[in-house]
Amino acid sequence: MTLERYFAPRTVKEALSLLTEYGGQARVISGGTDLLTQMKHREVLPQCVISVGNIAELSYMRYDTSKGLSIGALTSVVDIATSPVVKSHFGVLAQAAGLLGTPLIRNQATLGGNLCNAAPSADTAPPLLVLEATAKIAGASGEKTVPLETFFVGPGQTILGQGQLLTEIQIPNPPPRSRGVYLKQTRRRGADLALVGVAALVVMDGGTLKDVRIALGAVAPTPIRARKAEAILRGFPVDDKRIEEAAEAASREARPIDDVRSSAEYRSTLVAVLTRRAVTQAVQQTRSEVV
Repeated sequence: MTLERYFAPRTVKEALSLLTEYGGQARVISGGTDLLTQMKHREVLPQCVISVGNIAELSYMRYDTSKGLSIGALTSVVDIATSPVVKSHFGVLAQAAGLLGTPLIRNQATLGGNLCNAAPSADTAPPLLVLEATAKIAGASGEKTVPLETFFVGPGQTILGQGQLLTEIQIPNPPPRSRGVYLKQTRRRGADLALVGVAALVVMDGGTLKDVRIALGAVAPTPIRARKAEAILRGFPVDDKRIEEAAEAASREARPIDDVRSSAEYRSTLVAVLTRRAVTQAVQQTRSEVV
């Protein structure tokens, strides 16, 4: 199979029309950091490529003090990593974006592309899950919004159907006195896919963990929330022993596999280690702001 058609629509309407027409034969490309690599290695051989990189209406960040942050699907990862608004109010996302790939990749990659590629190791997914983001999807029949947690179906698979396009990520304002941390372990220093990625967001009420959200990447078919681990911490005073118990619970919730990059056993161990560190660091950040 060889590439037969290439389109570069300039509007969402035009892109949706092409997606509807070519259906399963087409693949969408934005920054190209994922799809071009897959095509080079002949992992994906689409007959039709629809480049949405010229759709200016999908590149933006809009912050509202009451509603939160809206990010267009074509917003570059580097813009998210360096945005003063994101760093100030959604720090866990800025942190993860700054760890994605190399500077060159961060300049080319888009948030929508990172999510639609649906790699279990996608760096932006765990922080967006703990921020309880939603995804806006456009189609021929109109728009709909779904929790990002339901957006991923499996490795390389999302809920996007024929003629549908991810257009926006919506992030509500985090609760007061909350802080988030994203940590990842790679095989080597510098740019590499995460062997394990862990995002944690904590909400403090005095010395009590009023709320805790933990999300894991690269250890299941999709990025996941570690809800059993969260429940161990939620509503209890900060306690090292309880944090360790939650970290072990997160490890049990993970469903890692053996592959060329790591063993499942090692990934399970890393989940516990990174969960403990992420929760502890998030707690320390909330405390440092009070002092």
